[in-house]
Formats: sequence, C-alpha cells, structure tokens
Amino acid sequence: MNKHINNFLSYLRDERQGSEHTVENYERDIFQFVRNSLKCEVDNANFASADIYQARSFIVYLQQEGLAKTSILRKISSLRSFYRYLVREEVVAKNPFIGITSPKKGKKLPKYLSVNEVGALLDAPPIYWKDAADKGIAKDSESATFAAARDTALLEVIYSGGLRISEALGLNFGDLDIGKGIIKVRGKGKKERIAALGAPATKALRQYFDIRVVRSSNTTSGAPIFVNKFGNRLTPRSFQRFMKNYLTTAELPHDMTPHKLRHSFATHLLDAGADLRSVQELLGHASLSTTQIYTHISAERLKVVYKKAHPRA
Repeated sequence: MNKHINNFLSYLRDERQGSEHTVENYERDIFQFVRNSLKCEVDNANFASADIYQARSFIVYLQQEGLAKTSILRKISSLRSFYRYLVREEVVAKNPFIGITSPKKGKKLPKYLSVNEVGALLDAPPIYWKDAADKGIAKDSESATFAAARDTALLEVIYSGGLRISEALGLNFGDLDIGKGIIKVRGKGKKERIAALGAPATKALRQYFDIRVVRSSNTTSGAPIFVNKFGNRLTPRSFQRFMKNYLTTAELPHDMTPHKLRHSFATHLLDAGADLRSVQELLGHASLSTTQIYTHISAERLKVVYKKAHPRA
C-alpha cells in the first residue's frame, strides 16, 4: 500500500481512536479518489499533484454515480481530513478540498416505530423461534430457546438505552450493573456514557443469562454479553439477518433496522415530555443540533393529530 495512506490509517487508529469501520471507510474513499481523479494505481499516487479542479471533478463523478448527498459529504470529509494530515506531515503544500463547497445535506426525518410497533417487535423473537422449532427450521429446541432469549434481551437493551447496534453488541459484563439498572456504553470516538435499563430489559437479560451459560460460561469483566451459537461475540451482520425474520413476524416494514429503535427511543422520550438536553446526553450526541431532529418528528406527529382532531384545521 502507498506509505502515506498507510501512515494516515495508522494515525486514525492510534491517535484518533477510530473504529475499524471508520478506518475502512476512509481507506475506501481515498482509493476511489486516486483511481477516478488522479487516474493511477494507489501505490503510485502522487498526492501533491492534486488540485481543486480534480477535487471538484471527483464530486461531479460521485453525483453522476447517483450517490446520496450524505455519502458524498462523508467522502469529501474523508479526503479533506486525509489532505489535512498530508499538509501537517509536509507531504503536500496545500489541501485541494479546503475550497470545495459541499452539497447541501437535505433534512430527512428519521423513521421510527410507534409504541405499539415497538411492542410487537420486542415480542417477535419468541414467536418466530417457537415456529422455527416446530417447523424444523431451527437446529433444535435448545438453539431456538437460546436465540429467542438472546435477541429479546438485545432488542430490549437497545430500546431501553437508546443504543446503536454496535454499542449493544460491544457490551461486556464489566459494563453492566444489573442491580442498579445501568450500563456503560462506548459510543463513537470511544466516548463513554451511562445508559439506563428499564424493568423489561433487566428481566429479559436475567432470563437470557440463565440460558447463555450453555453457550458460554465466561462472565468475566471483558466477556461479551451477547454471543453467537459458538460462544463468540455476536456481530451486527448476523443479527441483521435475524431482524428481518422478526419484522416479518411482527408484520412491520422490512426497511426497519435496529437503529430505528434508537430513533424510537428518542422520539418516545420527547413525546412523553423529556427535555432535549437529557435526551442528548442519553443518546451520546456531541451537539444538541443533532438531537433536535427528533423535535421535528414530534412536531410533525402533532400536526397530523391536530389536523385530524381540530374542527377548523
């Protein structure tokens, strides 16, 4: 690999504490720029030769490819950061992405589930796995019971604490204080926050722990809470496959994801009167403006209710 790219990726991991997912995205974006705008192989890239016109042509290329504005913005941010690093290391004299005007990001309200829909989803794993066991889809009844208990607990934890799927699956036993009903969560940028566990989530975890021992008896501080059938940490991709089955069972749209539970968590808290600052802290948002998107959801919902109920709406 090009040594400058390799050094930059090491910088992301070591100094910026970036996750592997983040590092992979940066690497992919840089490779794409080299091949489509610098017109060369990565090993031979001369980054000092890039100018603002090549940076602009890269954006035009991305737009012609039909990429969403959010994806284009992320790629511009990746390359701006990469060139900022090259300037700091005196590899190049200037950053060609500094003068680039980013396409405006349209405001898109996140999708969320109603309280009843959340309830249907949380009830879905036991229903699905009982049916799977009866039809012989599951390996055996023990495997079905394990998966149902684990995934019920996982969904309850995500909704109870407003967690991202990666945060929930990254939880270790040392992060959990089930007696106090709290968990320590490591979010983006390795920032830590405390999330709450409601009574249903606590109950689901206890039931899962009674069954988990069959797959893994390791409950030391660094042991993963949510494990697969081999006793290893469950991955987001594996759970996504199960999620589709639960959506079908609950008769919910298939474009719903575990992250929609996080959106639902925030929306339901604000609907019930929680203040924005508290929701920001619970979600782990660095900026209040990020959390404010959920106030727009609540406002839109209220407009619908108003139009249906008010005689002169």
